[in-house]
Amino acid sequence: MTDKRALRTELRARRRERDAAELAAWGALLAAHAPAIPGRTLTAFVGVDGEVPTLPLLDALVADGRRVLLPITLDDMTLDWAAYDGDLAPAGFGLLEPTGPRLGPEAIAEADVILAPALAVDRSGRRLGQGGGCYDRALPMARGEVIAVVADDEVLDAVPVEPHDLPVAAVLTPAGGLVRV
Repeated sequence: MTDKRALRTELRARRRERDAAELAAWGALLAAHAPAIPGRTLTAFVGVDGEVPTLPLLDALVADGRRVLLPITLDDMTLDWAAYDGDLAPAGFGLLEPTGPRLGPEAIAEADVILAPALAVDRSGRRLGQGGGCYDRALPMARGEVIAVVADDEVLDAVPVEPHDLPVAAVLTPAGGLVRV
């Protein structure tokens, strides 16, 4: 746990140092990889606070006729889901969430692909999350392929894991694109 805590602190500090122009460029690069992402129904997230901006990617996926579900974080840190239709509202934890009807936590099972946030992922597919456990609880319900979305410098040689940490099948980064692990 201490190794995770230290690595999270380091990665969050790095994210705070990113500038807006760099992040905007990453968002455009990420959107260019939309054709490489499989699936008709996907879950995704809205990147905030130094995360790779995902809104350009979400818009590209929707423009391609894909159904994109975004998380709504409930008070108990469970993830509910709603379809992304371009409308987002500010929510807790500095997040942006969809405004449409809620589909329930089990909606993640409808997704062919789960685009999951991470602070880092290693070359073996081990994912380091934010530490709140939202995705740790949601991913066991998923049936689709899990792809971590991170910045290129957040793909590491190794990240610390615990028994409840589920691996991802691939990593999506702005410059590297979609890479299977």
